[in-house]
Amino acid sequence: MFFGIDPLYLLLVGPTMLLSLWASFRVKNAFGRWQGYQNSQGMTGSQVARRILDRAGLSNVRVERVPGQLTDHYDPRSKTLRLSDATFSDVSIAAAGVAAHEAGHAIQDKVQYPLLGFRSAIVGMASFGSKASWLLIMGGFFLMMFTGSVLGKYVAIAGVLCFTVVVVFQLVTVPVEINASSRAKRILREMQFAGQRETEAVNEVLNAAAWTYVAAALTGVVTLLYFLLRLGLLGRDD
Repeated sequence: MFFGIDPLYLLLVGPTMLLSLWASFRVKNAFGRWQGYQNSQGMTGSQVARRILDRAGLSNVRVERVPGQLTDHYDPRSKTLRLSDATFSDVSIAAAGVAAHEAGHAIQDKVQYPLLGFRSAIVGMASFGSKASWLLIMGGFFLMMFTGSVLGKYVAIAGVLCFTVVVVFQLVTVPVEINASSRAKRILREMQFAGQRETEAVNEVLNAAAWTYVAAALTGVVTLLYFLLRLGLLGRDD
């Protein structure tokens, strides 16, 4: 331990945490940059989403406003596409790109894109795992360090199993999000919605967003690797 921090943790997780910070900065920068430019159709994010949904035969999907910034998401359970304040009523190029991306998720749901269905099926377990895993892992390591109890190792392993579900969810999210972005780009082209400049802007915003999912998945994988190493499940813990 170095000032209370395990050097192995810094070695494994440190680079991916830096990648996450870079990805977060990049997506906010890209969205903020193109939020200041009106799209050529003068349509709000909600209008863009509505047009794409109706074009895909998804008139049953509602488009609603949700508080916050970049809190946009599609809920396959209620068939509702929720757009953040920064997207719903904004006529910017960035808002159009984000709205098209979320509409892409609704189309995935319609065509029964397998990975979206799998992600939806495990979202409850992943939510529980994200809450329980760290409590169990830290509690297990605490028992191992201060009591030498074998029970501690089993408690930590239970936490690692919960965390594994979270990592699987993160890994599945990457292709789901990339596929939704690909659908969004293709649909906007087919609708002749965006010119070359707008196409480049939408690509920049959506590609930047994709990196946040990649960074989160990599961080999850290496964190899981760290726990497995420290528990001696991949060889000696030293």
